[in-house]
Amino acid sequence: MVRQRRTRKRRARPRYGLDRRVLAEGLGSALLLATIVGSGIMGERLAGGNVALALLANTLATGAALVALISAFAPISGAHFNPVVTLVQALRRALPAREVPAYVAAQVLGAFAGVVLAHAMFGEPMLSASTHVRAGGAQALSEVVATFGLVAVILATEARRPASAPFVVGAYITAAYWFAASTSFANPAVTLARAATNTFAGIRPVDVPTFVVAELAGGAIALVAFAWLQRRPLLGRAKAAAAALAEAETDLRT
Repeated sequence: MVRQRRTRKRRARPRYGLDRRVLAEGLGSALLLATIVGSGIMGERLAGGNVALALLANTLATGAALVALISAFAPISGAHFNPVVTLVQALRRALPAREVPAYVAAQVLGAFAGVVLAHAMFGEPMLSASTHVRAGGAQALSEVVATFGLVAVILATEARRPASAPFVVGAYITAAYWFAASTSFANPAVTLARAATNTFAGIRPVDVPTFVVAELAGGAIALVAFAWLQRRPLLGRAKAAAAALAEAETDLRT
């Protein structure tokens, strides 16, 4: 009986190859952007010029989609859908560094595919440069704060209550749409793709670099903060490996 139980536990945790995980990241990112852009178009069309109502529709759709998409894809790829999250997980040694380029490429390509899909569903041009101005220090600070908060809730949740992550992330982004002046992009792949839609959810291409830098900064601050809060040294494993290597070299010499 004991052996059977151990076998069942091992089978309950399937391990997916990089190809499947990358595809999951691409599909999830595409559906996320289709939701963000599509709900923005629908909300704007139905709101009759009421921007607050359009933003509310955009917010609720995005938060709900995040709960569903993370629930669906987390068992396969971790459901990052975000280069900042992928980089943070790699720096924490939760994801091999060699897999980061594949993850990020899938997220960015998937995000653009989602924009194209949303445009096709609403009869918009496949891709169009946005003219939606999102510039200034307040917008940049908003992205630092929004991304810090996103990474913070992910790291805090995965340490204690990983099953609640879809709901925590969905709830946080729903709130961040309203407390951040930028409406909380908090994701470089999302930012890049939203520059290709001249709709409610868009951002001017010229404003993209500032957003991306701010998002990376917010993620880095959260990574450092939680390394200290959770007593998890950033370079702990690297130092241990270096010490082991040095000890091995000493043994060889002697």
